[in-house]
Amino acid sequence: MGWTGLAMAWLRSADMLGDMALGLAWVAGGFAFLIFGLLCMASLLRLKLHLQAVRRDLQHPIRHAFMATLPVSVILLAALGAALFQHLDPMLAQGLVWFWCAGSALEFVATVWVISRWLRPQTEGGLQWPALTPALFIPVVGNVLAPLGGVPLGFETWATAQFGIGLLLWPILQALLFVRWGQAGPLPAKLSPTLFISVAPPSAVGLSLLQMQAPALVAWAAWGMALFFLALTLTQLEAMRAQPFGMSFWGMSFPLAAFSALTLRLANTSQGHWLQLPALGLLALTSLVILGLTLGTWRGLRQGSLLVADA
Repeated sequence: MGWTGLAMAWLRSADMLGDMALGLAWVAGGFAFLIFGLLCMASLLRLKLHLQAVRRDLQHPIRHAFMATLPVSVILLAALGAALFQHLDPMLAQGLVWFWCAGSALEFVATVWVISRWLRPQTEGGLQWPALTPALFIPVVGNVLAPLGGVPLGFETWATAQFGIGLLLWPILQALLFVRWGQAGPLPAKLSPTLFISVAPPSAVGLSLLQMQAPALVAWAAWGMALFFLALTLTQLEAMRAQPFGMSFWGMSFPLAAFSALTLRLANTSQGHWLQLPALGLLALTSLVILGLTLGTWRGLRQGSLLVADA
């Protein structure tokens, strides 16, 4: 998700930076497709060899929400593919249509499944305050991203309907998170980087609204909300820096990339020229963060310190 979002952000900067930005978008997009393929193969292998572990993840009060990263990634890759490849070859365009449809359908199912768990008794994995984390935004974000690929691929009506699902659930989840902090206290320290995920929904909403030709002022409102959540999250940066590197730090990647893409998109509007320099700075920072996360992940895998069981 992070690398795909970065590719889309670089693509948004092409109007300002020209062919260099387009080339970097291709590189980031190619890397995203490669990582997606490797992770799919690894997931299938894990499903075959460690079925019980997968079932425990599906039943876990927090980890189950991360299962929605698969359909979200498919939707993002389809949107990136539509932007880069749609007009190159008819067969490729048809493949992107099927790819986006699969991601959209899986995302709808994942959202219903995640939210339906709230209807269970607490003893069976139902809604509990400690289990409410920003990770629950993941199945929501995929819905509000649907128009990015759905509109150019010819599924404007369904993409808009799916966008509405995310637009309904996002403020509900955000309100519940504020209540959770009051009822159960702050997040566990190792999950503190996931606070960045709260930046993703308003950023994705703004991008999709612009894709659907909504008035720019509505997207500015979404940008303001994303800016607020980014500033709020940065107040906890010291606590995050005190944690050893783990997979939760990847919660920073896509939200920063989505916010960068929205900022770049608004910087190209008649009211947003003042944002051009900050947008490019934000894009550079996001690129460094995602590169750092990638290197940290590679180092952790080599040292065997990354994928360890919870205590």
